[in-house]
Amino acid sequence: MSETRETRIRRMKMRSMRRGIKEMDLILTAYADRRLEAMDDAGLDLYDALLHENDQDLYQWVTGQVPAPGGYAGMIDEIAQVFQK
Repeated sequence: MSETRETRIRRMKMRSMRRGIKEMDLILTAYADRRLEAMDDAGLDLYDALLHENDQDLYQWVTGQVPAPGGYAGMIDEIAQVFQK
């Protein structure tokens, strides 16, 4: 049985909160709380894939130390903007 949209969003919010690097916990939790409910399925798929990336890589992408891979670039820009607010 596939998970409902509500369950999927709850799962991704939990994964956003428990990353391993405290900075990424804070950054991704803020983003997930503000954006996941409004995302379409493609956006949720992309965010779900992003959650499987390494924390050190994610932190470097969000802080602009290293450019994000093309498929993630737009979402990483949004995450960085949410974090800076």
